Amino acid sequence: MEKIILGIDPGTTLMGYGVLRIVDRKAEVLAMGVIDLRRYADHYLKLGRIFERVSGIIEAYLPDEMAIEAPFFGKNVQSMLKLGRAQGVAMAAAISRQVPITEYAPMKIKMAITGNGNASKEQVAFMLQKMLHLDQEEMGRYLDASDALGAAYCHFLQMGRPTTDRKYNSWKDFANKNADRIKH
Repeated sequence: MEKIILGIDPGTTLMGYGVLRIVDRKAEVLAMGVIDLRRYADHYLKLGRIFERVSGIIEAYLPDEMAIEAPFFGKNVQSMLKLGRAQGVAMAAAISRQVPITEYAPMKIKMAITGNGNASKEQVAFMLQKMLHLDQEEMGRYLDASDALGAAYCHFLQMGRPTTDRKYNSWKDFANKNADRIKH
């Protein structure tokens, strides 16, 4: 069974996206990148561009589901409002094409990818690079793209992966017991 998952990291300057194809319980990266909104001064123009670009990505990859990172609650109310609008517009693009959406808290994504809910963006990118066997060039220069890929990969991990009886004492223990899954 094949499934395509679109991951979105909402933003009003750079919005990250990542597309995974799941075949036989294995994830493969189809695309990742950013929607660059820096040249648009007007917030409403940015929202229109987000809708257009997310709609285009959906049309190009035909995802079965979308995983989106929930806005992080910061101190700046205006920034939070703009980020929430950007997330809502990306969600509207998915809804308009009947793509089911699952929202994940940033801490849950970080925990799923690195085992640490307080991991840095760089740590998330590094783990995704290793788990998905990506070259450094494939990772791109913007962490927004790897954050979006992280949302998609977190969703993949939540899709009822088989449980295991293996117990791990540390990341080193995990790596030793799963050498076939990690590219050195």
